[in-house]
Amino acid sequence: MPSANTASIPLIALLGLLAGCAARRSVEPAPVPVAAPAERAAANTTANALASEMRSWAATRSAFFRRTWGVDIVGVRLVSSDWMLEFKFRVLDPDKAAPLLDEHAKPYLVDEASGARLAVPAMENVGELRQHTRPEANRSYFMLFGNASRIVPRGGHVTVVIGKFEAPGIPVQ
Repeated sequence: MPSANTASIPLIALLGLLAGCAARRSVEPAPVPVAAPAERAAANTTANALASEMRSWAATRSAFFRRTWGVDIVGVRLVSSDWMLEFKFRVLDPDKAAPLLDEHAKPYLVDEASGARLAVPAMENVGELRQHTRPEANRSYFMLFGNASRIVPRGGHVTVVIGKFEAPGIPVQ
């Protein structure tokens, strides 16, 4: 009867052979898709056009929001693979901006093309995806709005409403 050591030798040899074959086999990395130069140029042109439109919007309306609400609106942009919209603003005057961060004010965003009203989602463990705190000068704040079914497209226009605050015609970046 063979001993345990002699019976296991062929098995060990087979495992060594398989390990050696696996180590010698070259694995080619999967090709990474690269956008064609024309596609990159088109994307850059679109991004530049949207940024230009936001600068134009801010140039015509920012004085009102600074004077009345004490904020500078940074913009609205699509995030989370276009399933959410981020509204971002910078506080200049904390006293005037306080209503925007009031936890009792229910913000919503209106898509100007479809009229759809989008709310700030509330997560079970996190709460609403917005900030509500005492505002500080020269600090940026944000709130996220759900974009169910991707209703609001890049380049669309929205109105942000928070209590009595209303910012119409903001272009979506």
